[in-house]
Amino acid sequence: MVFQEVVLGQHASLHAGIGGGGGFSKQEAALRGMGEAQLRGRPRAGFNSPAWLLWHMARIEDVVANLLLADGVQVLDGDDWAARLGVGRRDVGTGMDDAEVDELGARIDLGATLAYRRAVGARTQGIIAALSPDTLAGIVGAGRVGRARESGAFGPRAGWVAEAWEGRTGEFLLGYAIIGHSFLHFGELDVIRGLLGLENR
Repeated sequence: MVFQEVVLGQHASLHAGIGGGGGFSKQEAALRGMGEAQLRGRPRAGFNSPAWLLWHMARIEDVVANLLLADGVQVLDGDDWAARLGVGRRDVGTGMDDAEVDELGARIDLGATLAYRRAVGARTQGIIAALSPDTLAGIVGAGRVGRARESGAFGPRAGWVAEAWEGRTGEFLLGYAIIGHSFLHFGELDVIRGLLGLENR
């Protein structure tokens, strides 16, 4: 399917080390030149840390691809990822306050974060390739969104995310909640690079 071929390339370009994407990795470009302190910190009030953004993008993708589209099991629930990440929480991060963002940035294992993103991305590639036209065009049932709620995906200030996903087609969730969402946050990372005095390429 042409749609899936295009999306596979776009999706691959948002990750690092999962193939495709024409050899370009938005993630690698966004992180180039950043040291550990820059990855963990926020350049100024009101911004997220790069580490938080990488974790958040991966969590959203994991939940949407595996629970909503594939009706399967999150990557987070295998290979001891929850413990390896070291953040002590299962939600997607939406609605976290400044103190929570700072705490996550300070304690998260950066190597595990990059490895988790890579594992999520690789799994999503397989899911995208296998999506049927019926799944893409069909409405994702409330039961799947309910499973995401039960999994702890939504924190106390993120109930609106579940509501925004209910009644959507598979095509919308793939294009907006996975691809568009990541492009949005990589735009935020480009602004952070500018605030840190790093060149955007």
